[in-house]
Amino acid sequence: MRAIWKGAVSFGLVSIAVRLYSATEEKDIRFNQVHRDDGGRIKYKRVCSIDGEEVAYDDIAKGYDLGGGEMVILTDEDFADLPLTTSRAIEVLEFVPAEQVDPILYNKAYYLEPDKTAAKPYALLRDALTNTERVAIVKVALRQREQLATLRVREDVLVLNTMLWPDEIRAAKFDILDEDVSARPAELAMAGSLIESMAADFDPSTYTDNYREALQEVIDAKVAGREVVQPEETEEAPAAAVDLMAALRASVERAKAARGETAPAPAKKAVKKAAAAKDDDVAEATPIKRTPAKKAPAAKKATPAKKVTPAKARKSA
Repeated sequence: MRAIWKGAVSFGLVSIAVRLYSATEEKDIRFNQVHRDDGGRIKYKRVCSIDGEEVAYDDIAKGYDLGGGEMVILTDEDFADLPLTTSRAIEVLEFVPAEQVDPILYNKAYYLEPDKTAAKPYALLRDALTNTERVAIVKVALRQREQLATLRVREDVLVLNTMLWPDEIRAAKFDILDEDVSARPAELAMAGSLIESMAADFDPSTYTDNYREALQEVIDAKVAGREVVQPEETEEAPAAAVDLMAALRASVERAKAARGETAPAPAKKAVKKAAAAKDDDVAEATPIKRTPAKKAPAAKKATPAKKVTPAKARKSA
């Protein structure tokens, strides 16, 4: 790996010299735009929209559109004069509990490698973060842009995660969620049973990019001059509206079958609990009108019981 940044972590009065390495890389298969007839690469020229002349890269500046045809032009000197106090430093601002940082803020990850002379303070900060279960909120300037970031520990290595600024997170506004929609206890119990039947420890190595593998197979077949036969995929028609409880119950059974399980006791209990909760819901939703029972007259001794006609029987009921 090649270091993309060199600087120091400013930890109180302690300075830790570090080098920054990109922790991730995209594995997408990249293509070039070519002419379909002869395979020639497509090139693009930088042409000025006013005089139509091709512009050299050194003559290109950054412009901010004010609207109405007005443009403010900024040069490299304008950007060089901007104050970036963290240009060569990772300034620790505070230490916060890790669970308080919303994952939606994370952007890109970098590994921090210490210089030989900074191994001890590096280990000190790493172990302190581990023991306190906190992450460091820092500021760092990368590629002439100041960014908010976190310092955390991953496999005994300090990892810098750049973050988006709060005003870069869009608000989720969906009118349908403003409606009063709630799940019944029976549905919650069945959904919990489904989650338990699909519960597992996360292992990212068990997942693969099927699309990339299939695309690579197509490319290899083209190179070898053979034909690739892809299995036909049948698109399932959109399912009609079904009963939610029935769909959950079927999902639980399918999850068990996929794992080769029979019917664990907790799942059976959850199903019974769901059914009982459903009966309770129905009972609560259906009011029952009760009338006080009439006191039956005492029967006379040695008097045979009278035969009740069907009409009188219905009235008594």
